[in-house]
Amino acid sequence: MSTLRFRVVEAAFGKKAVDVATPAGKQSDYFASKVFNREKMFKYLSPKVFDKVEDSIENGTPLDMKTADAVAAGMQQWALANGATHYTHWFHPLTEGTAEKHDTFLDPDGKGGLIEKFSGKLLVQQEPDASSFPSGGIRNTFEARGYTAWDPSSPAFIVGDTLCIPTIFISYTGESLDYKAPLLKALESVNKAAVDVCHYFNPDVKKVYAYLGWEQEYFLVDEGLYAARPDLLLTGRTLMGHESSKNQQLEDHYFGAIPIRVLGFLKELEIEALKLGIPLKTRHNEVAPNQFEVAPIFEECNLSNDHNLLIMALMRNLARNHGFRVLLHEKPFKGINGSGKHNNWSLGTDTDILLMAPGQTPEDNLRFITFVVNVLKAVYRHNGLLKASIASASNAHRLGANEAPPAIISSFLGAQVSEVLEKLENTEVSEVIVGGKQGFKLDIPRIPELLLDNTDRNRTSPFAFTGNRFEFRAVGSEANCAAAMLVLNAAVAEQLKLFKHEVDTLIAAGKDTYAAIIEVIRKDIKESKAIHYDKNGYTDEWKAEAAARGLDCETSVPLIIDAYLRESSVKMFESTGVMTHIELKARNEVKWETYTKKVQIEARVLGDLAMNHIIPIATRYQSSLIDNVYKLRDLFPVDKAASMSVRNLEIIEDISNHISFIKEKVDEMVEARKVANKIESEREKAIAYHDTVFPMFDEIRYHIDKLELVVDDELWTLPKYRELLFVR
Repeated sequence: MSTLRFRVVEAAFGKKAVDVATPAGKQSDYFASKVFNREKMFKYLSPKVFDKVEDSIENGTPLDMKTADAVAAGMQQWALANGATHYTHWFHPLTEGTAEKHDTFLDPDGKGGLIEKFSGKLLVQQEPDASSFPSGGIRNTFEARGYTAWDPSSPAFIVGDTLCIPTIFISYTGESLDYKAPLLKALESVNKAAVDVCHYFNPDVKKVYAYLGWEQEYFLVDEGLYAARPDLLLTGRTLMGHESSKNQQLEDHYFGAIPIRVLGFLKELEIEALKLGIPLKTRHNEVAPNQFEVAPIFEECNLSNDHNLLIMALMRNLARNHGFRVLLHEKPFKGINGSGKHNNWSLGTDTDILLMAPGQTPEDNLRFITFVVNVLKAVYRHNGLLKASIASASNAHRLGANEAPPAIISSFLGAQVSEVLEKLENTEVSEVIVGGKQGFKLDIPRIPELLLDNTDRNRTSPFAFTGNRFEFRAVGSEANCAAAMLVLNAAVAEQLKLFKHEVDTLIAAGKDTYAAIIEVIRKDIKESKAIHYDKNGYTDEWKAEAAARGLDCETSVPLIIDAYLRESSVKMFESTGVMTHIELKARNEVKWETYTKKVQIEARVLGDLAMNHIIPIATRYQSSLIDNVYKLRDLFPVDKAASMSVRNLEIIEDISNHISFIKEKVDEMVEARKVANKIESEREKAIAYHDTVFPMFDEIRYHIDKLELVVDDELWTLPKYRELLFVR
């Protein structure tokens, strides 16, 4: 091992667990202590103002400026009492991360001094430079105005000394420049559409909520080792590195005892997360070494998404207190599991009914089947768009490899639900009395109430039914959940509206309500059968079958992204009021540009490491072998020296071959990059990077990894997988 790498490894492995002080009392005692939630609002706002804010949160009623001033005053009073000195509008630009600009509460008092001041105007709206964030051409440098606007449905919170106010981000001309604005529109659209369908079964339903429970996977790496790997530092993944002799093949890490240092990090993470109102429930080792997972209790989708972005920021910050760096890249290490962010999604009513959970009565079960089938139909109609919603340069490395679902959207339902739908499709129903109403009963056995215990799991399914919800497993670890959730909710909203129109048309023609519902459901089951697949999604047979079924099987990320601009997608987004054609075009420009930049950065880093690290090290070792050969010839007779030098000569030649190939391919990669950079169209440039630059990565890596096995370990400066993958 090189002296440099030895010092780095020794320093990293010498890290000890940091003792984290637990706040006094139970976890529930300090839960949401840093959140301006309803409990705090009730304390700091007048009853009249509190009622108006509640009405805004529940029903979307706009707040007048007088009310906003009162909220701002109460919010500031609470924030100052909790040590805040600054405030910021916290928003989600099209960068996958979050953004914030901190302003102090201080304002001149007109007498030469300063006072703390915070108005409704400052709470409701701010004006960041919209041209400095990705906008896809909507905003240019000479037209930079944009606005952040307060989202009352997601409570403000304090991080450090800063009051963070969740906001949307829109342009001066009204287009959304973030993920939150279209997500909120999608949630409202699915609410209205689902309420209308719920009224077939229960006229008392006034609101339907979309729920999200994310499972956040991630890797931890020693901070010293991370700093010694420029590829990890600059791209989030290892662009080279031979697999460790031991990795995950013994399956001994999954659900194993959590290492002490990691437990110290998780303890601090949970404490700070709970203070911020993030209801973390689960922590455990994941399958790959150094891979872990945290997951919360389900929450309303918008709030849950905010909490996921916040937890990722917390993880990055707190890990450094324990000598770690968090890796959220979907595939930081080749040959072992990547990291996803499984999005568990469901719909529920204000009457406490989960719409995708079976019930006790035939009427409840017909409602359950109605919503499950409509979700399937939506996923079938927009399977290419759903794939585009999770497509990225980094997630492309993960999909279809080491337990990640394939890049073909299908839905696993399990034996019982599959049997129910098959019988419903092929069996007539008989008229009976249901719940005191004239209706229809399905001529099939009652669906068990607790399907969760009776439904198998399929880890190869990107969109699996898991008992009372669907699990969108293809979402990437570092992604903003909103990208997938706004597409899913909008697609389901559109489908529910189409379903209601068809049912109402049959009712108007004289059909009984339940008979009309069953007739449309039967049709939709038949039309969406192509999306239903309960077998192994990894096989080549499934790829061929999926293509034959008409599912989107594209694997090129730049081409996958085209799905946003298909006629059916534009129609869906515009009919639900989620996004306009202009906004969709702009987002695609951002997605193509982001893809290009990520591959471009990786190509530069790979070329730099190959030419400035790998080749010089390999050449130095080769020179030492050549020197050894000459010395053997000086010391021993020709025949004996020749026999003793055979192995060294083979290695010398082997190194020369690898170096020559690496140099040749790096030069080709640089030229391919130059050609691609001249392309003006962001789409065509992204395609060129995918087709001509990216394929060279693995070719170059193969020869670098071979050199790693040959070159003297004392000379190799980059920490190896065997050092990176095991916490000490």
